[in-house]
Amino acid sequence: MRTGIIPLYKPMGMTSFACVSKMRYVFGQKRVGHSGTLDPNVDGVLPICLGHATKVVDLLMDSGKIYRGSITLGFSTTTEDLDGEIVEDDFDFEPLTQAQIDAGLSSFVGEITQIPPMFSAVKVNGRRLYDYARHGETVERPKRIAKISYFKQLGKDIIDEENKTQTIFFEVGCGKGTYVRTLAVDFGKKFNIPAVMSQLTRIKSGGFDLSETVTIDELMEAKESDRLAQKIFPIGKALTDYSRIIINDSQWKRVKNGNFLEIDEVEPNDETVLISYHNVDRALYYLNHEKKRYLPLKMFDLEGD
Repeated sequence: MRTGIIPLYKPMGMTSFACVSKMRYVFGQKRVGHSGTLDPNVDGVLPICLGHATKVVDLLMDSGKIYRGSITLGFSTTTEDLDGEIVEDDFDFEPLTQAQIDAGLSSFVGEITQIPPMFSAVKVNGRRLYDYARHGETVERPKRIAKISYFKQLGKDIIDEENKTQTIFFEVGCGKGTYVRTLAVDFGKKFNIPAVMSQLTRIKSGGFDLSETVTIDELMEAKESDRLAQKIFPIGKALTDYSRIIINDSQWKRVKNGNFLEIDEVEPNDETVLISYHNVDRALYYLNHEKKRYLPLKMFDLEGD
């Protein structure tokens, strides 16, 4: 079984689940997972975890993400993007000025409250919201807190005189669970103008950026030429926020059995540290203040001497 992370480039038109299925075929193993769903019409970085790396999926999902895309003003849809049916339009609005655009985008920075779109995978009473939507049913949607680190305009907006729309290009840095589609719609609501997210690409996720991604075709070629191992990043690539602690043979005998490490064996004394042995990242340990020892949080690759 292979262990590590593939920074996959997910193309438009493909579901995240389909990407996982394809990776199971490419690598010939079932233990595969992704770290954060991308809608079919969104492309970009989709970290795929293999083997023991599936244990850090939650950590990758908690890491910040960066998107680039566009907001089009003038109409809104059922899905909050271009896939849905138009439900409202206003082609007589006054185009926003640069000052209005900047103020509108910056007003979302910080903690905001979002209501997930009906066409999303959020579960309510055991059913996905998109299931309710496809059956023409309505249900009260739970509010969510999203964290926006920045939201800025990229380049010049475009005013389409023929279609009477205005498109604004943006980049946003955000936390787990943010619905960028909803950001686009809510941006328009600030000016009482219907809006949609008209394009979106995730350019960074789980510590990987777009330049590091590999396509499915490239992986298939690597499989045929027996070069797949060269495409896999070690678990530690996604855990750079943690201090790496190099342990010796004696400590490894304890760690591989899930035993503790004393505080004076760990430097620096961070709350959580990455344990490495023989150049392989083996586990995450956390400081238990009550016991004054480091205990295992997540165990990865325990093979080897």
